[in-house]
Amino acid sequence: MSYLMLVISLVLLVVGANWLVDGSAAIARRYHISEYIIGATIVGMGTSTLELVVSVVSGIGGHPEIAIGNVVGSNIFNVFFILGITALMMPIKYTRENIKRDIPLNVGVSIFALILCALGMRFRGEYGLGRIEGVILLVCFALYLWSTMKSERKQQEARRQGVRYPDSDLVAPVETGRYSSMTICVLAIIFGLGGLIFGGDMFVDAASAIAREWGVSEAIIGLTIVAGGTSLPELVSSIIAVTKNKGQMALGNIVGSNIFNLLLILGVSSLVQPLSMGNITFVDWGVMVLSAIMLMVAAVTFKKHQLDRADASILLLLYAAYMAWLVMG
Repeated sequence: MSYLMLVISLVLLVVGANWLVDGSAAIARRYHISEYIIGATIVGMGTSTLELVVSVVSGIGGHPEIAIGNVVGSNIFNVFFILGITALMMPIKYTRENIKRDIPLNVGVSIFALILCALGMRFRGEYGLGRIEGVILLVCFALYLWSTMKSERKQQEARRQGVRYPDSDLVAPVETGRYSSMTICVLAIIFGLGGLIFGGDMFVDAASAIAREWGVSEAIIGLTIVAGGTSLPELVSSIIAVTKNKGQMALGNIVGSNIFNLLLILGVSSLVQPLSMGNITFVDWGVMVLSAIMLMVAAVTFKKHQLDRADASILLLLYAAYMAWLVMG
């Protein structure tokens, strides 16, 4: 029965990702919004809904290791595995805004969340996140959304005045065809997210049940099975995006999801129930920060200003090394 659930969940994920990507791209074209912003907001936050539910429920249910491990493991999986796979299929070009703002912000948020967890030992006697840290993370998330929307409005105004940005070719003409209706676009996004979330939830339930039967610890389940399972929406939607030649949407999906995970999901989870790190180590956090830094390194190595196949191979090798370290541990 568990294997049947896994098959059904994969079908739902693929179908849902197709609808989500097509509907989101159509809205981007209709309103001349960059594909990166659509990926970082609608697609990125939508595909992270499953992580939000799992982390909050795990925290309330007395499983803080799964709540934190889910976020840390998801962010590692998102960059090393998902971007590794997608860039191996098709190199992803960086825009000026990616290099100056988006990728450095991802690094900064990762380090900031790590510092907050470390400060828990001083104020509460254990590493983790309390309600005060939760409020701080949520305020930072609100500021992130505000600054992202403000930057996009600035670029739209510049385009209307005839100023050409280096990434302006990423904004395609108004969509025609089956996604010409705004209602159809919205319905495609809603049903697409529904398929991704429901399919991902089925996968996590089946995989976690099998892992517990094998006697795997909650920390490892959170860092691997739950993190990978809740990141399946990001994986499938990113692969679908690059196959449709929308690399910026795939990049925005991952960077937006990672920031969403750290600021909103950890913020809400720790506000509802203070979270302790337990068996989640600073090595795990360090690998997560390294994954964010590697996106910056990719901008200046091999083919500059893009995540190319050589960079993708390194990301996948680092993920394999991390998985080997977890298994050996």
